[in-house]
Amino acid sequence: MNKQHIIDRFISYVTIDTESDPNNPDFPSTEKQWNLARLLEEELKQIGLEDVELDENCYLMATLPSNLDYEVPTIGFISHIDTSPDFTGANVKPQIHENYDGKDIILNATENIILSPSYFDDLLQYKGQTIITTDGTTLLGADDKAGVTEIVSAMEYLIQHPEIKHGKIRICFTPDEEVGKGAHKFDVEKFGAQWAYTMDGSQVGELEYENFNAAGAVVTIQGKIVHPGYAKGKMVNAMTIASKFINALPEKEVPEHTTGYEGFFHLHTMEGKVEKAILRYIIRDHDMELFQQRKQLMLDTAQKINTEIGKEAIQIEIKDQYYNMREKVEPVMHIVDIAEEVMKDLHITPLIKPIRGGTDGSQLSYKGLPCPNIFAGGHNFHGRYEYVPVESILKATEVIVGIAQKVSEKFQ
Repeated sequence: MNKQHIIDRFISYVTIDTESDPNNPDFPSTEKQWNLARLLEEELKQIGLEDVELDENCYLMATLPSNLDYEVPTIGFISHIDTSPDFTGANVKPQIHENYDGKDIILNATENIILSPSYFDDLLQYKGQTIITTDGTTLLGADDKAGVTEIVSAMEYLIQHPEIKHGKIRICFTPDEEVGKGAHKFDVEKFGAQWAYTMDGSQVGELEYENFNAAGAVVTIQGKIVHPGYAKGKMVNAMTIASKFINALPEKEVPEHTTGYEGFFHLHTMEGKVEKAILRYIIRDHDMELFQQRKQLMLDTAQKINTEIGKEAIQIEIKDQYYNMREKVEPVMHIVDIAEEVMKDLHITPLIKPIRGGTDGSQLSYKGLPCPNIFAGGHNFHGRYEYVPVESILKATEVIVGIAQKVSEKFQ
């Protein structure tokens, strides 16, 4: 595979702003996602894929026909085109660092922004490789434009190398994954695959079929404002009640103190005045029973505080977002085994672990399309220190090709 060709492809994608918007109910949530979708639509046609279709909801699907004379399962590969609204994805200026020497990478000398292995020690895995970073003022967008690059490049490679045998392959690029809507309007029946893989993981070797059960909670606290000089017995400070609620939840069950299968409560937005305060949480746990207990704890905590202060000051709205795909993947574990076997064939050490987050694959699995997640190669997603080694993109591309070939062998 041509390294420079893949670098050029990746950079052409990340320099297109596709940030999604969690506050816009439209689908897709931003018009600018269409810009990359339309570019990809033309590129897929140019490299020779069939049935290229960009629908009214900004889902782009295409087909690589089988080159076998026997039937094997149709498989799919999926990535998302939007980038996170957590940090700006506008005016991305990629920087290429060849033959990385293991030292600090100066992203922006003017603003003294440095990507350092003393803090991000994963960097040291990639000494001697080509690292792509930002200039420190934006995210990079390797989440998930690395995945998009890998899928397009793998399809192009298979078309250019017909000697590699494979069955029918379906691909799809989705909008709005970063705001939790990436699978909402995905037409599983039209996609027509028995199973698929999302190319949306991080470091080389990641292979995941477990993820958090997830919910969002909005905690609204109503207070009462009066003149502070005459407030005794009259003022109700919503912010004080909010702090009481925050402190009543388990102190160590937060993202910065948990790992592996440990769940958490994450307060990600807080705003308020005396009269009204709003707390926005995400609730996460791999275990469904513990997940339900976490939601109930929030409701019980609110009720306890309301009882203590003698008024219904706190109201909570909780909405489930997605569930652990393990329940849907375990009955068809051969789809994970195939990916693991391909990685080992390519001398990649599989890192099978739970996702401390979610992907389109979690929702798709519950819609009838079992969908494990495979590494795309990037690190430090959603921020200025995001980076991706080019060699990782190349390895992920090889994994896609290898899975296509392995399926043709397994079902012969």
